[in-house]
Amino acid sequence: MTALAAPIVGPCAVAATQTPPAPSAKPAAARSGSAVSGRRSILIVGDSLSAEYGLRRGTGWVALLEKRLATEAPGVVVVNASISGDTTSGGRSRLGALLAQHKPTHVVVELGGNDALRGLPLKMTEENLAAMAQAARKADARVLLVGMQMPPNYGAQYAAQFAEVFAKVARVNQTALVPFLLKGVADGVAPTKLFQSDRIHPREEAHPIMLDNVWPELRKLLK
Repeated sequence: MTALAAPIVGPCAVAATQTPPAPSAKPAAARSGSAVSGRRSILIVGDSLSAEYGLRRGTGWVALLEKRLATEAPGVVVVNASISGDTTSGGRSRLGALLAQHKPTHVVVELGGNDALRGLPLKMTEENLAAMAQAARKADARVLLVGMQMPPNYGAQYAAQFAEVFAKVARVNQTALVPFLLKGVADGVAPTKLFQSDRIHPREEAHPIMLDNVWPELRKLLK
């Protein structure tokens, strides 16, 4: 199933919407392969923001992470299991098999934007994220939750409640947290310049900023 199209009401509208490609979309290829026994590995379960939607292969923040790890944490394997249009329900349903297959030492969950886009209950999003965090921790993986924020046109109260979902899940389940993946992109001085023509998906130039938002928290988990 594909996500519903988002109304374009201004540059901040991109903050929580991810439009998927064709329904046949598959997880982004894991260029580094599966985790090797005894080696640290990072499993990334996300949506189009992590699946290089509309980008040249190798230019998204996950690919840039692999390059950074090569110099700052050599030997760490990255498995990108992100799917454009995915929701927290989809991620939750896939996670068990991914954990069994790759046996990651670290799990990054970047999901939730499509839940909001589809108008799914916040309670369900919270429960799905919590279940993913718990499953990853049960599998002896350290967890990083990557949050999203809603633009003002969704309503200030809803935006605050949506942001609190990520904070609460991280707090209750003792995971690391990146509050807003698109900080400095969707809320920058000239945000439209950092988005593709759909004004939803970040351009290649935005992905180094996105990585810089994730890296400080991920680096702490890798120590």
